[in-house]
Amino acid sequence: MRHIISILLQNEAGALARVAGMFSARGYNIESLTVAPTHDDTVSRLTLVTTGSDAVIEQIIKQSRKLIDIVEITDLTSREHIESELLILKVGVDAAGGRKIVECVRRHRALVLDETETTRTVQLTGTGAEVNSFVAELSGIARVLELVRSGTAALECGATVLASSP
Repeated sequence: MRHIISILLQNEAGALARVAGMFSARGYNIESLTVAPTHDDTVSRLTLVTTGSDAVIEQIIKQSRKLIDIVEITDLTSREHIESELLILKVGVDAAGGRKIVECVRRHRALVLDETETTRTVQLTGTGAEVNSFVAELSGIARVLELVRSGTAALECGATVLASSP
């Protein structure tokens, strides 16, 4: 099962490497990883997507808590949460496919960032499933030339926040 794990870690050199190393050493695959400083310059938020049974994820979280750099960690999967990913995609355009591309972009509420006679560069934000759906549909209309995805960013809904314990 797909899990979204949210981690607050100390914003120090090597902290990300230690978390990634723990996953690698135990044979856990990271499907998506995003990390950036938070409003507190001393703390970064790392969001990663991985797959595994609930028992495997529970073990990952327990092992991660032992790392000195980890401030807090939680599995957002079973909680109500908001997730988003950024996609920037460049497709080749021919005379016949231009209109279909525009229709697809509108249907998925994407944006055209750049346009030439032979290419369109498009941006979409949405859940991983929405991004996958858009890529699949657009791939059927035009030849994908280049694609980049940001990885998943996620927050729990409501007033609950991931924060260090007082």
